[in-house]
Amino acid sequence: MSIQVEGTIERKGFGPGTWALVSKDGTTYELHKAPKELHSAGLSVKVDGKVRDDVMTIAMIGPVLEVTHFEVLK
Repeated sequence: MSIQVEGTIERKGFGPGTWALVSKDGTTYELHKAPKELHSAGLSVKVDGKVRDDVMTIAMIGPVLEVTHFEVLK
């Protein structure tokens, strides 16, 4: 399922952790293979992507979102 989400990038978890997008409505999406440009906590972004129901992760912090396009918001 393709979606567009606006929110804030956060670093979640212990150890190596994972990058996540916390949407304006409070939903946390785990970013799958996030571009390096999104590896910055506190970044406000708009992300287009696909929710990957076929991917499992160790972090299990929310739906897995594969980024297809993003825009940094000011």
